[in-house]
Amino acid sequence: MDKTLTILSIDDDEAIRFALKAVIESQGWNAVMAENVAVGLEYYIEFKPDLILMDYHLPRINGLEGVQMIRALDEHVPIIVFTIDESQELADRFLEVGATDFATKPIRTPDIISRIKLHIKLIRSQETENSRPKVELVPIKGIGMATLELVVDALSKTEDFITVEEISDTSGLAYQTTYRYLQYLSSENIVEVRSTYGKVGRPKQTYRLIK
Repeated sequence: MDKTLTILSIDDDEAIRFALKAVIESQGWNAVMAENVAVGLEYYIEFKPDLILMDYHLPRINGLEGVQMIRALDEHVPIIVFTIDESQELADRFLEVGATDFATKPIRTPDIISRIKLHIKLIRSQETENSRPKVELVPIKGIGMATLELVVDALSKTEDFITVEEISDTSGLAYQTTYRYLQYLSSENIVEVRSTYGKVGRPKQTYRLIK
């Protein structure tokens, strides 16, 4: 029988901690709540959580620094970052220091539950050696091979060009995470990018695997 999951949440908003605790416990998981990164690090050492939820805007030590500090202790535990800022630049910075994925505020219960389940499944599949990348690539900072496989698998389901949103929906990853991995795949000539120019605004980009 699988052990009960332990989820560590680091957020300075008491109402959000209360809501997250209710969501986590509704799934039969153990909830460990911390109001800042310093307490979160103490709880990480004490409880060895299976997954960490990290807010970006935190007192004294922000979420970006918090992710770096946790990664110094553990290279593999999934870290999902909560942010109201959907900027790709910020997302890239988080991925560079070791964040696994993102969830936006206000928190949506179905979204966070599915995101937790997705990343726990990835960790377990790696542990049992059932998950392997479908492409031969050298890992770089900010790129996890299990997450990369999810993006490649989503692309492999069609021979057509598809959008970041479609790939995000299929993979279960956040838009920002998906976009970052597509940029990497494009730089490695694994993915072809097509830009469609409309009358106004930026060109729309779509992607497909290069056969």
